Amino acid sequence: MIDFSDLLKQARTDKGYTQKKVAELLNLSESGYAHWEQGRTEPSIDMLRKICIALDVSSDYLLNLVD
Repeated sequence: MIDFSDLLKQARTDKGYTQKKVAELLNLSESGYAHWEQGRTEPSIDMLRKICIALDVSSDYLLNLVD
């Protein structure tokens, strides 16, 4: 099973964004965002919505509920 952190990184790289760019879009520190990709922490539901908008992906995709 693919982890949230791996899917988040894949969605970011598919858009051609750096971690810094996504952190800026989310008004978040770069290290805070990096922790999500490293699997150290997970975003809140509210932040998950913002991630989906910024990366143009569904929450179902990021949560590995669909292919």
